[in-house]
Amino acid sequence: MFALKYSATEGRNMAVVLGTAGHIDHGKTSLVRALTGIDCDRLGEEKRRGITIELGFAWVDLPGGERLGIVDVPGHERFVKNMVAGAAGVDFVMLVIAADEGVMPQTREHLEICSLLGIRNGFVALTKTDMVEPDWIALVKEDIQRFLQGTFLENAPVFPVSSATGEGLDALRTHILNCAAELPPRRRGDIFRLPVDRVFSMKGHGTVITGTVISGAVNAGDEARFMPPDLPTRARGLQRHGKSVDSVAAGQRCAVNVQGLDVTEIERGFVLAHPGELFPSRRWLLRLTCLSSAPRPLRQRVEIHFHHGTRECPARVIFRDRDKLAPGETALAEVRFAEDMVGVFGDHCVLRAYSPLRTVAGGILISPLPPELRRKDPELADKLRLLEQLPNLHERACDGKTEERASLARAVLLLRGRDGADEARLKVLTGLAASALESGLNLLSSKGEALCWDKESRQWISRTAFADLLAACLARAEELHRKDPLKPAFSRNALLSGWSKRLPQRLIQKVLDAALKQGRLAVEGEGLRLAGHKVTLAADQAGLRQKLLQAHQRASLAPPNAKDVLEELGVSAKEAAPVLRLLCEEGALVKIRDGLYYDGAALADILERVRRWFTDHENLDVGALKDILGLSRKYLIALLEYMDNERITVRVGDQRRYRGR
Repeated sequence: MFALKYSATEGRNMAVVLGTAGHIDHGKTSLVRALTGIDCDRLGEEKRRGITIELGFAWVDLPGGERLGIVDVPGHERFVKNMVAGAAGVDFVMLVIAADEGVMPQTREHLEICSLLGIRNGFVALTKTDMVEPDWIALVKEDIQRFLQGTFLENAPVFPVSSATGEGLDALRTHILNCAAELPPRRRGDIFRLPVDRVFSMKGHGTVITGTVISGAVNAGDEARFMPPDLPTRARGLQRHGKSVDSVAAGQRCAVNVQGLDVTEIERGFVLAHPGELFPSRRWLLRLTCLSSAPRPLRQRVEIHFHHGTRECPARVIFRDRDKLAPGETALAEVRFAEDMVGVFGDHCVLRAYSPLRTVAGGILISPLPPELRRKDPELADKLRLLEQLPNLHERACDGKTEERASLARAVLLLRGRDGADEARLKVLTGLAASALESGLNLLSSKGEALCWDKESRQWISRTAFADLLAACLARAEELHRKDPLKPAFSRNALLSGWSKRLPQRLIQKVLDAALKQGRLAVEGEGLRLAGHKVTLAADQAGLRQKLLQAHQRASLAPPNAKDVLEELGVSAKEAAPVLRLLCEEGALVKIRDGLYYDGAALADILERVRRWFTDHENLDVGALKDILGLSRKYLIALLEYMDNERITVRVGDQRRYRGR
C-alpha cells in the first residue's frame, strides 16, 4: 500500500483503505472491476444471483508501485452485517448510487453505518449513466445532494460513471489516487489488531486469515493470539495483495498464514493480536446515539445485534439515567454481551434491531473494562461524570501535549479505583500509544498524582485510590485498638483483615510501608500499632493490675493459681483477661500455662539457676530441678514444659538438655 507522509499519534506512516457502500444492484462490484480489473464476486452463488454476498477485496496500483486496498461490501439488506464487517477498517468510502434508481433504502442504511463507524471522508459514484438520459442524471444529482445534506458527505463530489462504457472512470480513478495520497488516515494506537473477515485453508500453507490491520503492526514469525478465545498461534507468513512481506501495519489489507490452528477453530470476528495486549470482557460502556431515522426509541434492557469490527454478538443495552433513548439522542449506556468481546477505547460500534432488522444506533467505546456502576454507590455521580469526560480528554491527549495525556491517564486511574491497572490495560483504556501513555504517567508520578507500585509489571494506582487504601488501613488499626485498648499492638494479619481483600501482596506492602514511613504506624515487637497509641487503663483496671502483680511478686517462685487470686479479689476471668494480657505483653508476668503466671523477675531467677546447673551437668530432670528450686511437682512439670516450648531445653526421654550449650 501507498506509504503516506502523515503523522498519527506516534508519527508513524500509515496506509488508507477505500470501501464501497450502497444499495443492492447499484453496480458496486462492477465499478470495482472496471477500476481494478479484479472481480470481487468469488462465490458460485454470487455469480448465479449477480449479487455480492460476502466481502470482496481488490486493489489499485498507485504511483511508486504501491497498491491501495479496496473493500467491496454486499448491498442486500440480508447481508448488512457483512457490510458492517467490511467497513470496520475503512478510511474513506465510495458511496455508489445507480442513476436509474437513485437513493434507495440500503443507500441510507449504509451511509448511516459509515457515519456510526467514524468514517468522515468519501465521495459518490453515480453509476449506470449509460442507462439514462443526461437530463435524468442532473435530476438524480440534485436528489443526491439533498439526501447528503447534514451528513459527512454533504459537500462530497459526485462522479457520473459507466462501468459498461468506461465513461467517467478516468476522472474517478484520478480522484481516488489523490485521496489515497492526501487523505490522513484515522488516528490509531500501537496495539496490533487484525479483525478476521475471512478464514480458509490453502494447500501447502494451512490456515490463512485475511483482514485489515486497524492498529499497530506485526512481523512475520511473531507470536500472536486470537482473541477473545485467547488461542495461541504464530504469524508464520504475511501477504499484501498477493505479495509476501516481512511486516504489515495499520491501514493495510493483508493475509496471514497462522500456525498451529485449524480452520474450524477460527471465526470471523476474532481479532489477531500480540499476547497480553487485549482483555476479554462481557460489559462495555458506550457513548450511544440513537439514529434520527430509527423507527422507535431504544428501550431499557432491549436486546440487539451488536457489531464491532468484524464481529457480531447478541447484547443487551442498559441505561443508567433513563428508561429509553429517543431517536436523535445520545447517552452513556452499558452493553452486556452473551460472549466475551475485546476492544480499545474509541472504537466505533453499530447496533441493529431484531425486528425489523435494521440499523438503529451506534456508539463510541468509552470503557472496554468498565467500573461497576451501582445505584447505591456514593461515588456513582463522580464516575459517570468522569466517563462523560473521557472522549474530550482523549481528543486533547491526541494533540500530543503531555499535560493532556496525563489528564486522560489520571481520569482512567480514578475510574479503576483500588484495582489500578498495568500499562497494557491502560493502553486499552486510554487508546494512547505506549510512548504517549508513558509520558503522561511519568508526569503524574512526578506530581504525586499516581504511583507505580510494581516497577516490574508496571502497575499503577491513582493517588486518591492509594490514599483511600491507606485510610482504610489506619481505620482498621483504630478499630483494633478500640476493641482491645489494653493490647499494645496487633498482628499484621489482624490489620489486613477486610480492607486488603483481593489486593496484590506488593500493593498491600506498599500501603504498610507508606504508613510506617509517614509515622502513622509503628512497629511494636512482632506486631504493629498506631504511632500515637498508648495503653491506658481505667482506674479500676489500674488497681487490678497492681493487685495481680503484687500477688505474684509476693509468691515469688511458687505463684498462686490465677483462679484463686481472682476469687479473692472478686473479679471475673473476663474482666481480668485484658489486664493479665497486658501484664504479659509488658513482661511483668509470664504465662507458664493456663491459670499459672510467674512474676517476670522470679522467672528470670529460675532460668538463671537452670543455666548455672547446666555448666556442670549434662542433663536435667524433675528431681534435679526440685533440688535447685525446692518446689512441688506441679510447678516443676509446668516449668520444664515451658522451657521445652521456649526452646531453652530439649527433652530426651525423661531428661532435658540445654540448647544454649
